[in-house]
Amino acid sequence: MCGRYTITTPLEAIQRIFRVPERPNLGPRYNVAPTQSVPIVRRPPGGEPDARQLTTLRWGLIPFWAKDASIGNRLINARADGVADKPAFRDSFARRRCLVVADGFYEWQKQGSKKQPFRIVLKSREPFGFAGLWSDWKAPEGERVESCTIVTTDANALVAPIHDRMPVILDPADFDAWLDGDRETALSLLEPFDPAAMEAYPVDPRVGNVRNDDPGIIEPLPQQGSLL
Repeated sequence: MCGRYTITTPLEAIQRIFRVPERPNLGPRYNVAPTQSVPIVRRPPGGEPDARQLTTLRWGLIPFWAKDASIGNRLINARADGVADKPAFRDSFARRRCLVVADGFYEWQKQGSKKQPFRIVLKSREPFGFAGLWSDWKAPEGERVESCTIVTTDANALVAPIHDRMPVILDPADFDAWLDGDRETALSLLEPFDPAAMEAYPVDPRVGNVRNDDPGIIEPLPQQGSLL
C-alpha cells in the first residue's frame, strides 16, 4: 500500500523529468494524504497524441459509474495483479493512465508494539512517476471530479523489510509506454523498482498525522541514518 508520499522537488526539475510545459503553483508537500489534490501527468484530453499535461487531481479514484464520491476514499491504490480487470479500474487502465508525481513515499515497519515510519527515495533524489490511473466522474448534481489512484506491486528487496507492498515506480524511458502502450506492454511495466537505485531511512512518527506537513517530517531520525 502507498498511503502517504512527498513532492518537495522544485518545479523546474519536474518539468525536466516529465517533459511538461505547465508551471502550476506547486509548493513543497511533505505529507501528501488521500483525498488531497495531487499533481499528475497525462495525455491532455482532446489534445495532441504525444503531448503531456501536468495538472492536479483528487487522490482516490472515483469510477465513472460510482453513485457518490465516497468510494474514492477506498481506492487510493490499485493492485497491479488486478488493475486491468477489476471493475473499479479496468476502464481507467484501458483509457486513462497517468503518472503521479512524487519524490519519496512512506511505509511503516512493525517494531514490537510500535510502527516506525520510513521514507523511501531514489538515491539520486530525483523526482519520479508512480504508475497511476485517472477517472472523470460526474456527480448526480452535475459536478465533475477528476481523480486518480496509484498502482502498487510486491515490495523489492529494499522495501520488503518494511512493508510487503510498494508503489510502481516507472523509469522515465517507460513513461510513454505506460501512457499509451497496449494492455500487455502496460502490464509488463508493473514490476518492483530496482532496489539498488533506492534508499530508505527512518523519519519522525509525526508523519502519521496528516496535519503535520513541514520539512522536519522528511529529516532522518538522529543517529540512525539509512536503512540500506
